[in-house]
Amino acid sequence: MPMDKKLTHLDETGQAKMVDVGHKVDTERIAVARGAVIMEPDTLQLIVEGSLKKGDVLTLAEVAGIMAAKRTSELIPLCHPLLLNKIDVSCTPNEDASCVEIEASVRVRGKTGVEMEALTAVSVAALTIYDMAKAVDRGMRLTDIRVVYKEGGKSGIFEAQ
Repeated sequence: MPMDKKLTHLDETGQAKMVDVGHKVDTERIAVARGAVIMEPDTLQLIVEGSLKKGDVLTLAEVAGIMAAKRTSELIPLCHPLLLNKIDVSCTPNEDASCVEIEASVRVRGKTGVEMEALTAVSVAALTIYDMAKAVDRGMRLTDIRVVYKEGGKSGIFEAQ
């Protein structure tokens, strides 16, 4: 890591602190995160068919992701509470990979980014899928949760390779 980079959530003594964003200008910000829940092919088939006893897994996971993004600052200690403008969460079955692919896109006009909100949305959507299908497949894996795109603020655009 270059020497001019430092962890922004630590003060001079190494203590955790919330970053002061009061001096920053409001800008349009977006973050997109992705992840997946890998499962047995039979489990994916049950989800696609809507045959699980708990109901429509994909729709419920999408709603759970949206709800989670709105509450990120309650879950992650140093996150700022944000008035989010838009949250999209999609859960898409991929039969070839035997998984559900999850993508969350979050937008805000504000002083700080929304990467944590997008990551939280994907994580909770994945956890919801696990919860709803665990009775038939306890070996499911939540994987590859990451930010794939971010724009806004002084650091500009980030796009994962």
